[in-house]
This record gives sequence, C-alpha cells and structure tokens, in this order.
Amino acid sequence: MRKATGVEQSLDILLKNRGIDLEGDPKYISQFSEAIFGEKLSLLDYVKEILAKVKTDGDKAIYDLSSKIDGQNLKQVFMEKKDLENAYTHIPSNLREALEFSANRIKNFHARSMPTDWHDNLEGYGQRYVPVNSAAAYIPGGTARYPSTVLMTAIPARVAGVEEIAITCPMPKSPLEYASVLAAAYISEVDQVYCVGGAQSIGALAYGTESVSKVDFICGPGNVFVTLAKKLVYGEVGIDGLYGPTETVVIADEHANPTLCAADLIAQAEHDPLARPVLITTSPKIAADVEAEIHLRLSRLDRSEIATKSIETQGLISIVNNLGEALELSNSFAPEHVCIATKDPEKLVPAIKNAGMIFVGELSHEVLGDYGAGPSHVMPTAGTARFNSGLGVQSFLKTMPVVTIDSENSSKLGRVASVIAREEGLTGHAEAAEIRIELN
Repeated sequence: MRKATGVEQSLDILLKNRGIDLEGDPKYISQFSEAIFGEKLSLLDYVKEILAKVKTDGDKAIYDLSSKIDGQNLKQVFMEKKDLENAYTHIPSNLREALEFSANRIKNFHARSMPTDWHDNLEGYGQRYVPVNSAAAYIPGGTARYPSTVLMTAIPARVAGVEEIAITCPMPKSPLEYASVLAAAYISEVDQVYCVGGAQSIGALAYGTESVSKVDFICGPGNVFVTLAKKLVYGEVGIDGLYGPTETVVIADEHANPTLCAADLIAQAEHDPLARPVLITTSPKIAADVEAEIHLRLSRLDRSEIATKSIETQGLISIVNNLGEALELSNSFAPEHVCIATKDPEKLVPAIKNAGMIFVGELSHEVLGDYGAGPSHVMPTAGTARFNSGLGVQSFLKTMPVVTIDSENSSKLGRVASVIAREEGLTGHAEAAEIRIELN
C-alpha cells in the first residue's frame, strides 16, 4: 500500500490522474469497433456510433449490439410484470426480508428529505417542486448482481413522485440468476425492467425505441461506456452525474480500532481494481497496525485478486500532524465516502465540506450505507463531491418558481424593471412594465 507523510505529499498522490477518464483510448476499443462497425474508432467515436445506431434503428440495433458486444441473444428487450413477482417469491426468505427491511429505511429517509412547496402572498412569490414524469436507472450487471442499486435508485424516484420508473440491467444469463435484481424491482414498484446493458441501453432510454420508452431522466452508475453515453445524451435527457470507481477515506486518530479501519478499506477495495481506499491518520502506530490487518485479511476474500490490486495500486496511507490537516486533505480530495474513526467523531462533522456521505463513528460504517442505512449509495466520485450531491429525491425534482405580484408591488417592481431595461437597451421590456404602471 502506498504511503505518504503530510498534506502536500499525500495530495500529490491522491490528485494524480484524478477525475473520470472518458477520453483515453484503450487498445481493445479499436478491436471492438473494427469487429462491430468495420473500422477502428476512438472511445468517444465508438460510443457515438452505438448511440447513433440505436437512434436510427431502434430495437434492431439493441438486438444486434447486445449480441455483438455483450454476447446477449435477447429474445425480448423487457421483462414481464409476472417475472418480477415470480422472482420475489423465488429468492430465499432471508434475502427477501433483508431487501424489504432496507427498502423501508430507504423509503423513510427519502420521505423525510422531500422539500415542501411554499408561497409568500405578501411578497408575491413562491416555489413548487415538480417531479420529472419518467426516469430510468442503469443497474450494473453481467458479472455481478446489485439488487441494492435497484432499491437505491428506484425508491427515491418513487418517493419524489415520478410516475413512470424503469431500470435497465444486462442479463446475459438466465433471468432467475438475476432473481434478486428482479425482486428488488418488484419491491421498489418499478414499472418496467429492460434486459439491456452498455451504451446501447442509455441510447434506448434517451431516444426511445419500439420496446423502450424514452425517459426524462437517467441515473445510476456504470462502466466507462455507460458513463460516456450518459454524458453524450445529456440535454436530450437529464442525468444525475458521471461516476468513476468507488472511494473511501477513513480519518483515524490514535483511538481508532485498526481491525475495523482495515475492514472498511478492504470493503471498498473489493469493488473494483480502481477503487480508492485511503487512510488518513495522525498516528504512525495506527497506520502500521491497519496495514498489517489489511494484508492479514486480504487473502480471505472471494474477490481477493481485485481487492489486492486496488490496495496496491490505488490505496494510500497518509500520516498527518493533526486532525486539522486530516480534514484539509480529505476536503481537497473530495471523496465519495468519509468515515470518521476518532475519539469524538461528531466534532469533525461540521468541518467536512466535500464528501458524498459521512459515516460518524466506527459502528456507522460505510457498508451499512451500501445496503440500507437510508440514503442512496449512488454518490459523487472522482472529486465531483465538490459540486454535486448523492442521488436523492432532489435529483428527480424540478424547482418551479411561482410569481403572483399584486397591484402595489407590480408598480414598484415595474419602475425598477423599466430603469434597468432601458439601461440594457430593451425598450420593449421597459414599455411592457410602464404600460402596467399607467393602468394602475
């Protein structure tokens, strides 16, 4: 695991190659594109070609691209409602109960997060919160199943009042192998499930096809093809954000439990070889103990190879002089998750300005956030926590100001509007205000 001392040295490591690389051109892209489109393309042009094909050819493109890219020989693009209910009854009872429990916590959290409309009759202004009509979530699949991501995306949309909710998930195997995903869709009251992955699914949701309904908003994490496709269709539809590999910062002092810190870092590392597990500590002893615990526990994992690569190539142990420096470093890195493992963790919360989610104390660990603490686990990564928030009801709501100016305020504001409008050379604006002043 890489090591650094002090804020400056740590930032040099953490911020190197920071961000989501959507412009690199891995060699396999040209091989893919030549096999599928008959020519070698860059990553950007490859995804553009996929989107264009879906926009032009609809379902035909979905069947063709899913077969060539993902090895999916689709019989149909969407699942029947009965398949969701069958999956719900098929999964083990303990898994069903766990999904229901998590769903209830997620629903309650987002219900409490809902903003309320307001209006000031005296001032003549107010604001409404209006949900988008339709939304869809991309659920990663193919090599793994993520029923938790279904709950974390569809439930906030439903609480926000979205009328039509869909998910799309690549299912190259038997649907029953994805029963947990379908069961989560049933619990979340999803209206439509599409068995399509990759950039072609984003294109279908953005443009619509014979089988896929065009939506107003697309959310959820995905690989580089999905992320780039979301970026390219933005404007045609809304998106929640662009997501890179997951990342966690653990801030620890000398009172931290090294075993728990190590377990939290490993939990992030097993997601992806590019996941970023970071320990920031004021204690050289804690640093050494956590590193020892990590190496002791890595070999026990089912995904040991993935976690080991993440720890070795992306992980960092940073030793700083005090908690003030720890907070400075964390805020500059702006991670997806910040876990506070200190003597008085609550005291640090107000000083954390840039993070997707904060976990306070060693019992409030990040894994609980993944599976049902309440907030969605779809969080800003790659430094975007500096300006973006995690997925929530606010993601699916439009703010719509409402102006109802009375006679007295209309004249007052009209005079102001007239002066400013004439300064800007917009005499039509000025006259529209002045004529109302005369009427009053």
